Amino acid sequence: MWRPSPCRHDVLRRETDLRAPPLHTAPLTTLHLFRIPPRGVPRALARMALDRRRLRSTPGLAFWKLLGTGDGRTFDLRDADLRTWGLLAVWAADAAADRFERCSPVAAGWAGLAQERWRVTLRPVSAHGSWSGRQPFGSLAPAGAPGPVAAITRARLRLRRAPGFWRAVPPVTADLARHPGLLLSVGIGEAPVGLQGTFSLWSDSAALRRFAYRGEAHRSVIRRTTTEGWYAEELFARFAVLGSSGTIFGGDPLAGVAQAPPSSGWGQPTP
Repeated sequence: MWRPSPCRHDVLRRETDLRAPPLHTAPLTTLHLFRIPPRGVPRALARMALDRRRLRSTPGLAFWKLLGTGDGRTFDLRDADLRTWGLLAVWAADAAADRFERCSPVAAGWAGLAQERWRVTLRPVSAHGSWSGRQPFGSLAPAGAPGPVAAITRARLRLRRAPGFWRAVPPVTADLARHPGLLLSVGIGEAPVGLQGTFSLWSDSAALRRFAYRGEAHRSVIRRTTTEGWYAEELFARFAVLGSSGTIFGGDPLAGVAQAPPSSGWGQPTP
């Protein structure tokens, strides 16, 4: 005999909660990274296409992007890492993120495919710019965040100016890789060329500021961004890190790092 699943009961009982943003909080954001065995690459490519329909109908999912990844050295096809894929999600309510992890066929599909999966839960602290014409993280007043922080950059290149941008990237990447306080850096993109960004994880806000404002290579790129008009659209966002679970590239980048007190159960690591 067919019996309703607990997830179906959740939809009926908590539909309103999933659509209403929590009061006095920035939207919960999650980044999921999946490390795929070589034989799973064709299935991962198929999921990148087929999961879009499912994500569009996911309750409480306010904004999402399926992402390819790379090492971020040049932001062209040479960077691509076909074994590592991502999902960035912004949730209208914390309960929606929890339900996605337990009930969504998207989450289950990637879990069954991945050798490793890692999730980090974030609260936006500051953001400026837009992504696909939207401001997914809100317009927040900058504030100090204790513990580790994360940054997301995203840009849509003007293709006629892309060669100049690509030539400017390697010195910044080299500086980033050796910068004190960096825990993880991954190139992210919605397309192989022209739409790209970075996700970086830092031990604290001070380490991120030192890289962003004191590194000469990065400061030079910031100056040239204005004068050379590389981007048709750009976004920079900073986040407080609430917690993480799983592993990526052999470990959890946040293992052993003191984290800010969580504001909900989603700040707690999941076994």
